[in-house]
Amino acid sequence: MSGSDVPVVGTGGTALITGASAGIGEALAREFAARGHDVVLAARSERKLARLAEDLETRGVTATPISIDLDRSGAAEELYEEVTKRGLDIDILVNNVGVGTYGPFAKSDLSEERTQLRLNVMLPVELTRLFIDEFDEGGAVINMGSVAGFQPGPNLAGYYASKAYINSFSEALAEEFRGSPVDVTVVCPGPVDTEFQERAGMTDSTVGSVATNSPETVASAAYKGAAAGETVVIPRRSMRLIDRLVRVTPRWVVRRVTALVNQDR
Repeated sequence: MSGSDVPVVGTGGTALITGASAGIGEALAREFAARGHDVVLAARSERKLARLAEDLETRGVTATPISIDLDRSGAAEELYEEVTKRGLDIDILVNNVGVGTYGPFAKSDLSEERTQLRLNVMLPVELTRLFIDEFDEGGAVINMGSVAGFQPGPNLAGYYASKAYINSFSEALAEEFRGSPVDVTVVCPGPVDTEFQERAGMTDSTVGSVATNSPETVASAAYKGAAAGETVVIPRRSMRLIDRLVRVTPRWVVRRVTALVNQDR
């Protein structure tokens, strides 16, 4: 168990969720609201956030939309300052927003690689560092990692590497905060049925055509795992089995298999 003996998730409080306008982020917002948490919703689409906030407030919680482009230098500080200016006390930080770039790295667009690093790595690190100081009396961080982060990913090299960073970063923080009032959980799903694959250009790949989870399944597993004080949450049993196999399989075999899975059909 990470953090304190009584995990913060499950005891109420306000959750800040990035990338909350669609996919896993929207499902997480609905999960937290259904469990009685007030939510702060951060994403670019003002219209989608407003609709979601209005819907969530029918559940008797307060939902605060913050429209912000998180793919910019200084976005973490801007979001933190906006939350502070509004007098919102954040108890749970959910770093969910993320993107992927698909294809051979040598043919990739450098600006897209930078965006991937900003959203998948820099943003969650910066937000965690900013909000962690607010958790003196207890708080929780939930990071959206991936089973992809437990192995190298040819044709998705940067994405797999970014998730490896988040997986490792989260586990390390969980140990640093062990015995403290701060909990850290990393959620590691496999492919999820969202717009992510289409945005990443993965629809013609084998892995992009397979969805092992729904956003709602991932959100439910994330909440329950964090509420139980788990450090690593892998939502589906088949993905937990793959994780175990990867850990004992020679690395050259893992690289070759992943390359085959990630190639175009």
